[in-house]
Amino acid sequence: MIPNTLSIAGVDPSGGAGVLADVKTMSALGAYGMAVIAALTAQNTQAVTHIAPVPPDFVAAQIDTLFADVRVDAVKIGMLGQAGVTRIVAERLAHWQPAHLVLDPVMVAKSGDHLLERQAVEALREGLIPLATIITPNLPEAGVLLDQGPVDNLKDMRRAAERLRRLLPDDTRRWVFLKGGHLPGDDTIDLLHDGDRMIELPGRRIDTPNTHGTGCTLSAALAALLPRTGDVPEAARRAKDYLERAIAASGQLQVGSGHGPVQHFHAWWGRPA
Repeated sequence: MIPNTLSIAGVDPSGGAGVLADVKTMSALGAYGMAVIAALTAQNTQAVTHIAPVPPDFVAAQIDTLFADVRVDAVKIGMLGQAGVTRIVAERLAHWQPAHLVLDPVMVAKSGDHLLERQAVEALREGLIPLATIITPNLPEAGVLLDQGPVDNLKDMRRAAERLRRLLPDDTRRWVFLKGGHLPGDDTIDLLHDGDRMIELPGRRIDTPNTHGTGCTLSAALAALLPRTGDVPEAARRAKDYLERAIAASGQLQVGSGHGPVQHFHAWWGRPA
């Protein structure tokens, strides 16, 4: 069965992040991608120049209309932008209860532009995190969620993963995927933690400026893979491998002059017709 997977996130017109990147990722990994638009942005590979909110009641209408007709096997949540949208997404997903929910707490763009209202952080922490199968913060996002300073070493990263896990319900089906890409050095160690197991996912930094939308791509890959594998560690390993290959192949693309996108279709484009 081909899984139906839904992204609830913002639109990046350059296609490197947000729902466009999510649907590309889901498609590349054999899932049928769908999208609910939660925010609008004017952005390119260098900057976010404007953000326009989507009314919360319209976000709710998109979710309810879709779930009323379509089997949704997994949901990925990305940029929500506003506290009102965050609360309504939490409310409607609590009603529909998708089997798999991947939460990427998008707060800051690669360009440094803020994408989430400060007052929305508490709505995220209280409303959405308790519903998640897995949350995928990077180290700066983890610091915001935990009200602490930045993490810059693996020992503190382990402690942060443990504290983040306490934000989730106390059962074995909930996981933290803490991304270590902001650690110094050439290693990119991610941590996967379910409250009992602490699994290290090793990697090496790839020398490229094309890292726009890497967080979106990873979380969308998890949403595409969880219905197929039914196993979070296996889905996480495969999602990280997919992302690393997409970053390594990003030089095939020529999109913008800033942080370019990854090559979502690295396994497909370039094959003989």
